[in-house]
Amino acid sequence: MRNPSDHYLRTVNKDFDAARGSMLMFVAAFLTFMAIGGFPSFVEDMKIFTRERLNGHYGAGAFVVGNTFSSVPYLFLISMIPGAMAYYLVGLHEGLDHFVYFALLLFACMLLVESLMMIVASVVPDFLMGIITGAGIQGVMMLNGGFFRLPNDLPRTFWRYPMYYIAFHKYANQGFYKNEFEGLNFPNNLAAKGGAATISGEEILRNTWQVEMGYSKWVTHLHLE
Repeated sequence: MRNPSDHYLRTVNKDFDAARGSMLMFVAAFLTFMAIGGFPSFVEDMKIFTRERLNGHYGAGAFVVGNTFSSVPYLFLISMIPGAMAYYLVGLHEGLDHFVYFALLLFACMLLVESLMMIVASVVPDFLMGIITGAGIQGVMMLNGGFFRLPNDLPRTFWRYPMYYIAFHKYANQGFYKNEFEGLNFPNNLAAKGGAATISGEEILRNTWQVEMGYSKWVTHLHLE
């Protein structure tokens, strides 16, 4: 089996379109990974909720709805401000519509990770063990997201079926990739050997990143909702 780091290093250093993919993967994986920092507050929220529920003040549904709506404005700001800094400093696909999709997809990832950590907090109430558990779950999904090992290179048993399709990084990466590469053309490294001077973003998505092209980026976004 091929060493996953070999594919990663080759991807980062190959060319410009691969560097874009690496940057987008960093946003989808490591920026959302930092959401585990809020886990201690989730544990305290669960302690308060347990007492309030036993006293009959409200149930699980009210807690979930209230906690979600109270988190949305802050998650939106976290998605917009660092997202704008990363998007425009790197020089990703121009156009307001592309940035809006980028920010909305990042927001969906942040909301999903917050929900995941709340589930972990309800099962593992200890600070340290909860952070370790949440980080482990995200780490496994990150490894199966289609970047460190391309989808066709993943072992079919367990890692691809079902983990690849469970990992939210699969949909985050493909959404970011489609938003960035569709409609663009890049210099072709094989032009000196008789190939075309440019290569389309769709070809890169299909052949380099092995992205599923049967549906639009907005359908990919809906998978995270």
